[in-house]
Amino acid sequence: ASMQSWRKAYGAIKDTTTVSLANINSDFKDLDVAIVKATNHVECPPKERHLRKIAAATSIARPRADIAYCIHALSRRLSKTRNWIVALKTLVVVHRLLREGDPTFREELLNFTQRGRILQLSNFKDDSSPIAWDCSAWVRTYGQFLEERLECFRILKYDVEAERLSKQGQGPEKGHSRTRDLDSQDLLEQLPALQQLLYRLVGCRPEGAANNNYLVQYALALVLKESFKIYCAINDGIINLVDKFFEMARHEALKALEIYRRAGQQAGNLSDFYENCRGLELARNFQFPTLREPPQTFLVTMEEYVRDAPRMVPVREPLEFPERLLLTYKPEESEEVPEPDPVEEERPPVEEPVPVQPIPEVVSPPTKPVVADTGDLLGLNDPSPGVSAIEESNALALAIVTSGKNSGLILSDFQ
Repeated sequence: ASMQSWRKAYGAIKDTTTVSLANINSDFKDLDVAIVKATNHVECPPKERHLRKIAAATSIARPRADIAYCIHALSRRLSKTRNWIVALKTLVVVHRLLREGDPTFREELLNFTQRGRILQLSNFKDDSSPIAWDCSAWVRTYGQFLEERLECFRILKYDVEAERLSKQGQGPEKGHSRTRDLDSQDLLEQLPALQQLLYRLVGCRPEGAANNNYLVQYALALVLKESFKIYCAINDGIINLVDKFFEMARHEALKALEIYRRAGQQAGNLSDFYENCRGLELARNFQFPTLREPPQTFLVTMEEYVRDAPRMVPVREPLEFPERLLLTYKPEESEEVPEPDPVEEERPPVEEPVPVQPIPEVVSPPTKPVVADTGDLLGLNDPSPGVSAIEESNALALAIVTSGKNSGLILSDFQ
């Protein structure tokens, strides 16, 4: 008892010191003070006036930077504490903001969790007393439920708790959730996420000393309120799934069968969870729904359909279509093979005029001067002054050519 009194006094001193530092050093001192007072070491639920200040700081009218700072302050408060009361009250503040706050808080919290999961407290433990051990275990499961709640919103793109049940017509008929109108693809994607969320919810069953703790029961009441709409969304999705089951292909029918089988198991687990919560003080005003498990006879019919699905659903037709395309394309490839052959045969005649063109250019110029020179050589007796000059130049040319390697060819030209 003396140790517990000392811990309460020490916690009160820490809260007072933190509030004083926030008033001096913080740029958001009103928000920091409200967070510290809402999550102090006193074993009671957060006060409403502090929650209203935090909700006002995270409204859509405030800049996104202020909302991000609030999430960062809550994360820092949760990561630094080793006291189960402070940790649980911080989770309660986050849960209340998700349920009753502005949607911008949820969006910023999703962006923040992509960098680090602030709600997963797998290593959290308060070993100050045996009561703290049991309460620490419930704090960890409560954090996992809130983390799964954010993951479910990321998949569904809407909040199940904030959804208003729609009615098909006027009258006293009960409304249904939007899972009743989903197509097969969205249904097979959203129902597993809702079932995983319900699995985390059923795991929030307090044990030991935590079962009779008032603060734990206060947080458990928030979880119970959300269980009704989660179950309603799953139930409406199962009804929609059954209507579409016999039109599904085999791979979709296997997923649907697993979802249907798990729904039957979770209905029994949720019934046990409700029975445990009926004895709690805070659950006296709750009206628990009557749960009915899906009929097992229909499960047998679904299993038989899955076995006969390959014969009933034309699965092979889309596989034969590309094969036909390949068969029609192969002869086109074979016909294209001989086409380059005539192209290669046409290329050699194109190359023939190339060697012909340099031949007249090289041969024709020397033949004409040679003929003219022979005409001049026949007139040796002509007493003209240019004849002696031509003879001297020809003699020099012959003398130079005889010293070269191609002399025989040049002399043959002159002959």
